[in-house]
Amino acid sequence: MRPKTDEHEKLNHGVRVRLTDAEKRILIMRCREEGYRNLSEFSRAKLVKKREVRKVEVSDEFLEAVKKLDHDLCKIGANLNQLAKAINTNAVYGFDEHDRKLLGQILSKLKDCFKTFEGLVHLME
Repeated sequence: MRPKTDEHEKLNHGVRVRLTDAEKRILIMRCREEGYRNLSEFSRAKLVKKREVRKVEVSDEFLEAVKKLDHDLCKIGANLNQLAKAINTNAVYGFDEHDRKLLGQILSKLKDCFKTFEGLVHLME
């Protein structure tokens, strides 16, 4: 026999949500993928309970790639801030060859970061 449920734990209220067939299939799929027993448990977890934190283990290669990407993006941000400061501190700023070269380097680094990011996405698949 099932133990008696405390009064404050009873599930005595319902909520009706209308979904398309596709939305319901997606919900059921996510419910199964995330290991919930049923849609009610899944819905309560997503709507009411505190955010769940799940530990994800990644390979050393993935971790190094993310660290490199973070470092490169920080350097790009610093370079852009330097250029923006130079432009904004002068009433009339002459965009010179040095600035064009710096922007070219930034663009090249951003492309490298994008390639690294694409590689990370493939590692996750």
